Amino acid sequence: MSFKDLQLNKPILRAIAEAGYDNPTLVQEKTIPFVLEKKDVIVSAQTGTGKTAAFALPILQSLFDYQDAPKNGKKIKALIVSPTRELAVQIFENFKTYSTYTNLRTAVIFGGTSIEPQKDILNKGVDILIATPGRLLDLHKQDIVNLDYVETLVLDEADLMLDMGFIDDVKKIERLCTKEKQILLFSATIPYKVEQLANTILKAPERIEVAPNSSTSRNINQVLYYVPKRNKIELCLHLLRNTIKGSIIIFRRTKFGVDKLEKTLLKNGYKVDSIHGDKTQNLRQEALNKFKNGYVNILIATDVAARGIDINELDAVINFDLPNIPETYVHRIGRTARAGKSGTAYSLCSADEKTYIKNIQQLIQLQLDVVEDHPYPLDPKAKPIVHKSNKTGSKHKKGRKSEASKKKKKRWY
Repeated sequence: MSFKDLQLNKPILRAIAEAGYDNPTLVQEKTIPFVLEKKDVIVSAQTGTGKTAAFALPILQSLFDYQDAPKNGKKIKALIVSPTRELAVQIFENFKTYSTYTNLRTAVIFGGTSIEPQKDILNKGVDILIATPGRLLDLHKQDIVNLDYVETLVLDEADLMLDMGFIDDVKKIERLCTKEKQILLFSATIPYKVEQLANTILKAPERIEVAPNSSTSRNINQVLYYVPKRNKIELCLHLLRNTIKGSIIIFRRTKFGVDKLEKTLLKNGYKVDSIHGDKTQNLRQEALNKFKNGYVNILIATDVAARGIDINELDAVINFDLPNIPETYVHRIGRTARAGKSGTAYSLCSADEKTYIKNIQQLIQLQLDVVEDHPYPLDPKAKPIVHKSNKTGSKHKKGRKSEASKKKKKRWY
């Protein structure tokens, strides 16, 4: 099937061709006709399957007739809600690419940066708005955003949105739009929470599932190293010196862990940058650009910061900390071996992460190859370390001091 078969018009087909796409991916092939028919849809598809175009192309097509409204007379007709800033920016870039030969105006708004320039853009009038929930509701409260004319509402990465605690915001945004709108819900996985949300806000949706959640690409070589927690950094350095080359993303569970590893790698002379939720949007974007342009070849990230970022040329993924949700493992390693290329995923597993490995292997229906020949092997009998305090509990409640003891205390200030 070609894009022409999907009944898209010439200006959009021209932009797609210039972007280098010949044929639609499976998710685009299945989704676009339903969106053009104005049906509600639930799509379960992983990052990297081309799902942004699955909603961007039909939205541009259906708004094509409104494109010549005077600029300040433009109303927001399509709203795309995205959980993270990176994802919002990426969706915006896609819309800009596909709408090159139209007069449709697209804008993106997100927190963590100045609100004034975003207000200016919105006051000039836009057709399509991409937004993170918090900033969208802020601007709506200030009467800068009017959602009374929204015909299509897209909830992208719905599972992540709910994991991040945006459920109430999402419901509020849905209520602020018109009753007659079409809703498109995209999610990598459809857990119970997403199912519940879909049941409350979608009308007789069409369901599209592309590749079960457990599928990992055949082009990814997946290897596993058992290592004591205290030796993970040494093993990581050992692998970077001797085994892993090229462009690499390293995943850690916490922002603190990201910063700690980044300092160690910089000290050892590696070209490295990082992204996590505490960094400003500009710093995150800068790190991403440096990585994409080859100024640094290692990017350390938390899952939330890395969800949805689009990096094509990636040689390896290192799971420094294993995720406790097995689907997250599939997401992470799916960043390598895209578009037919091959790549390797390295996982470092300490004693307390063994159950995570078990769950991951169950999900992907695959036994990971264990590499035993390395300098920091884990004793197979090692049990997870449980930190116990030696102190015996005080019978007095913590923090309760008598007035007398407070008076006795010498103040240093």
